[in-house]
Amino acid sequence: MKHRLKWIHISILLLGGCFILGGCKEKTSDELVLRVANCEEYIDEGDWDEPVELSNGTVVDSDKAMVDAFEDWYYETYGKKIRVEYSTYGTNEDLYNQLTLGSKFDLVCPSEYMILKMMNEDKVQPFSDAFFDESDENNYYIKGLSPYIRDVFENLTIDDKRMMDYGAGYMWGSMGVVYNPEKVDEEDLHHWSILLSPKYNKQVTMKDSIRDSYIVALCVLNEEKFQSKDFLNNPNYGDELSKALNATDEETVNQVEKILSKMRENAYSLETDSGKADMVSGKVVANMQWSGDAVYTMDQAEEDDFELDFFIPEEASNLWFDGFCMLKDGIRGNTEKQQAAEAFINFISRPDNVIRNMNYIGYTSAISGGESEDVLEYVKYCYEDEEGVPYDLSYFFGDETVIYVPEEQLHRQLLAQYPTEDVIKRCAVMSYYDKDANKRISQMWTNIRCFTFPWEH
Repeated sequence: MKHRLKWIHISILLLGGCFILGGCKEKTSDELVLRVANCEEYIDEGDWDEPVELSNGTVVDSDKAMVDAFEDWYYETYGKKIRVEYSTYGTNEDLYNQLTLGSKFDLVCPSEYMILKMMNEDKVQPFSDAFFDESDENNYYIKGLSPYIRDVFENLTIDDKRMMDYGAGYMWGSMGVVYNPEKVDEEDLHHWSILLSPKYNKQVTMKDSIRDSYIVALCVLNEEKFQSKDFLNNPNYGDELSKALNATDEETVNQVEKILSKMRENAYSLETDSGKADMVSGKVVANMQWSGDAVYTMDQAEEDDFELDFFIPEEASNLWFDGFCMLKDGIRGNTEKQQAAEAFINFISRPDNVIRNMNYIGYTSAISGGESEDVLEYVKYCYEDEEGVPYDLSYFFGDETVIYVPEEQLHRQLLAQYPTEDVIKRCAVMSYYDKDANKRISQMWTNIRCFTFPWEH
């Protein structure tokens, strides 16, 4: 998060094909074991250089890893010793492959479409009624969940099952473009087609992510349609946008392949992580980027005394969510283990821990804080300038929440972390694709990825 973002190198122990964070801990007979899997570098690992001191007097520090802090808190709160076996994976597909090959976890943190897929396959355990009891002082998740995120999760369904009942929002964001304002013409800062422009040949990157690249190509395919008055004024605009950005018929997939082939040929690289460094080093001038990584990239550039900016294309973009869900194959009807899994979600949803995670990884939490103003105060800590311009965050925090920020934040880190409501309206969540659609899209993506350019290593 700006210059306050701290990246801590940690020791990783390779065990059984998974990365287990922290050292081995001796198991005792009265110890409950909770197996948690999450994306790499996606939780606070502790040992900050300096604490976060909010204007309301709250001080947030991190003297130990979040997982270790949870173990201590769980014993103090529930009187039961717990050991967390914390593993990491690279992508949603990596996680799914691990599960297919027999890896066992109790609690995992995939993206919304993977949660929907696992809901459809009856792999996930619904939360208990107690998890949603707002009278329980330890139920930080349900009490602090942003009303905006709650509405999205309640309306994401598959086979009449609500995402809200199976997945707990962790981080969320959008997809946009990080760019060098000294190298990119202002007239090009509007559309995804910048990634196809010969003007920036071999100076842009695209994501080595099948679904993210697919939805960007759909935006290019529908660029004129999405900006037409008829489409924008359609009373069912949101539904029509979602339908178009989740089209998987054969004709659409073929059209997408042609667009991605041209984009791939124009790109410096097809990447998932190296784009951040390539932007900072100046190898490329524009980078298709997830919002949290965009924040990190802009932060790193600032440390090198130059600025990068961010925009979310005008036609549309992806709206993504990562969330924790319990696996049936791990919980196996064990109510004690389910309670521990739900307690883990609640612990990381406590406002001070929300701030710890956001400060460490740079992404945006689904938690607004409920009655606690600490999360909002943290946003102010990062961005507020009383002499700046108004920035409306009411959709996320409620109660006509407006903060004042430097004008440049309208196209920098703040926009990446908390897009304006008008931007949110032109974003859509990717749906779960059925077997036939997955087969078509996977083959298309194989065709794109199999051609390797000589400058890529």
